[in-house]
Amino acid sequence: MTVDDKGRAGRVLNAMTIDVEDYFHVSAFDGVVPRSRWETLESRVCANTERVLAILDGAGVRATFFMLGWVAERHPELVRQIAASGHELASHGYAHRLVYDQSPVAFRQDVRRAKRLIEDVAGVRVDGFRAPSYSITPRSLWALDVLIDEGYRYDASIFPIRHDRYGIPVSAPHVYRIEREAGELIEVPASTLRFGGMNLPVGGGGYFRIFPYAWTRWGMRRINDVEGRPAVFYLHPWELDPEQPRMSVGALSTFRHYTNLRRTEERLRCLLDDFAFGPMAKVMLPEADARDAADAFGVPLPYQW
Repeated sequence: MTVDDKGRAGRVLNAMTIDVEDYFHVSAFDGVVPRSRWETLESRVCANTERVLAILDGAGVRATFFMLGWVAERHPELVRQIAASGHELASHGYAHRLVYDQSPVAFRQDVRRAKRLIEDVAGVRVDGFRAPSYSITPRSLWALDVLIDEGYRYDASIFPIRHDRYGIPVSAPHVYRIEREAGELIEVPASTLRFGGMNLPVGGGGYFRIFPYAWTRWGMRRINDVEGRPAVFYLHPWELDPEQPRMSVGALSTFRHYTNLRRTEERLRCLLDDFAFGPMAKVMLPEADARDAADAFGVPLPYQW
């Protein structure tokens, strides 16, 4: 029987994850807001993250916060506040660059810098990584070796869907271990459901805002009750901020970024009432250990490269 952080028994514990970045960091704005301008823009990341913290605290939920190193460097007090509130800290890289747009050397420097920054500021060990925009794809699988070399224990960068910016549709939908020459890494893919011959996203972000809430609730219940496994939910603090400055971008990016910002907080509160949540290390790493036990009895690993 599973017990969540509020002591509620009999519910599958899902992973709650927050990607801590500001509204101008998103990949869709790369061609509009160069990094040289980031310092000149109004920062709203602290207020928005504190809003998320208050909502989670009110629900008695602890989460994993994937911190952007650029944010951690400028707002160390926010990093310490997250850690002091009992949440897990993980890395979102330093400069929010798509992995496949970097060289292996540049990527190594980015993830090393972010990990050290967060660890030094908070005084905790950082085990997890999530790539900006889930950008570990078939053309950037070399990044897994870099993460292993740099001391990361798990990765949450693979989305088992087809998308114009990310996705590995053939990835297993559940937690699994990846064996590379450099060592071993636990992969925690974003949550999807198989429907009509396709993998459909149910785990948060724009999908949480744009699709009806009933879709997220139905999908997570199916993952929990039918498939018997935890789901991974993700959100960005800027998604609770309908008053953020507007960027002039194309129609698709405008739709993806700004749709239903005013509804996100209400939906998040509903989600926290409907499901039990905990941090990635508490939810998904035991899942990986359970699969290791199955492997010892001759069951093959679910997915390898």
